[in-house]
Amino acid sequence: MGQGSRPTLGFIGIGTVGTALSEALAQCGYRIVALYDRHPDRAEALASRIAEHPMAATSPQQVADAADVTFLTVSDDAIATVADSIHWSDRHCVVHCNGATSISLLQCAQNQGAAVGAFHPLQSFASIAQARKNMPGSAFAIEASTPEFEQTLHTMVEALGGVPLSLHGSTVLYHASAVIASNYLVTLLHLASGLWRHLGISQAEGLRALMPLVRGTVENLEAVGLPDALTGPIARGDVGTVRRHLEALAESEPQILTVYEQLARHAIPIALAKGTIDATAAKQLSAVLDEANTGDAG
Repeated sequence: MGQGSRPTLGFIGIGTVGTALSEALAQCGYRIVALYDRHPDRAEALASRIAEHPMAATSPQQVADAADVTFLTVSDDAIATVADSIHWSDRHCVVHCNGATSISLLQCAQNQGAAVGAFHPLQSFASIAQARKNMPGSAFAIEASTPEFEQTLHTMVEALGGVPLSLHGSTVLYHASAVIASNYLVTLLHLASGLWRHLGISQAEGLRALMPLVRGTVENLEAVGLPDALTGPIARGDVGTVRRHLEALAESEPQILTVYEQLARHAIPIALAKGTIDATAAKQLSAVLDEANTGDAG
């Protein structure tokens, strides 16, 4: 890479992440020089949409040889296999986009002299269009084998309108945090909206009705943070309401009862920290949850 100049980029794996990142970085002024996918039509279609018309490569090695920085945006399980199949040198830089694994996944490339890194957008990539829309303002977890390459990746994040996040400690815990906040939020809303069928309302209609509440909760978290954003019966110490919830779930949706009970237990210390319940109320809430756990809620 030239001193002070933007590196050329190549992408191996043209799925949602690879497509969204390559298009976004091209729009930010980075030159995409090569693309590869095991389905050649994907690389050719993407190449036709990028102004510089990058090469639709016939092998991963072609991408690595053409680009200053190679992005491995293949499936998580394929990263090490693809990286290990390429001949690297000290002129190469390579990154993966797996949030759950450190740069040790690219040890083979590093042993051959390449600078290696990780570049993980802390965002949900449900579709290419949504990924492009959601990237600005998102945190990007960055790890690199050299300070120079780390700065290169930080500059890319800033060009995308993101916030560079240098990780210290377990990347697995970072990724688990992201899964809980994003994927399991979807799971919780699946469970919550499913309850509406007992009211004669479809799950789709239930989800639509819940979404303003979800957005309001997210806005509260942004505005007042934790623990103040917690509302509801646990925050109020409303033992009677919690008991009625437990009884209704035990009768109608017993498979959700344990989820509710566990989340309620984790909400109690948040309510204590907020100062809206005291130790006595916390004990009363815990006792009601203990009854549900032993099957005595009803």
